[in-house]
Amino acid sequence: MREGGSPSGCPENFMIGAKLKDNPDPIKTRLKKGDVVRIMSGKEKGKQGKVLRISRVRNAVWVEQLNLIKRHTKANQKYPKGGILEKEGVLPLSNVMMVCLHCERPTRLGVKVMTDGKKLRICRRCDETLDKE
Repeated sequence: MREGGSPSGCPENFMIGAKLKDNPDPIKTRLKKGDVVRIMSGKEKGKQGKVLRISRVRNAVWVEQLNLIKRHTKANQKYPKGGILEKEGVLPLSNVMMVCLHCERPTRLGVKVMTDGKKLRICRRCDETLDKE
């Protein structure tokens, strides 16, 4: 046997079925729930919406009313009739950019450290703070 633990040399937990596991090293992001983002690539390119949820482990974001998918659901207590439901699908975190509240353009986020040690997110284009103080 090779050092990897399997005859092929791959780690044994590398693949589960045909799916890759979640990223073991979560990506750092300055986005937060409730931020307005613009989609930079894909079928929803150019549209913007509010962030509903972020998963750093999956490098993913869910945006309100964008990338809608259809789920066929059996009747249950929550949905007594069942049927076809539309809900937001996942988007890669790298495909979205925060929209600045002041200049209203997609921007990268920076951090400014205040004198009291508090960190504020700033727009890299116009240097305005994006957090409510």
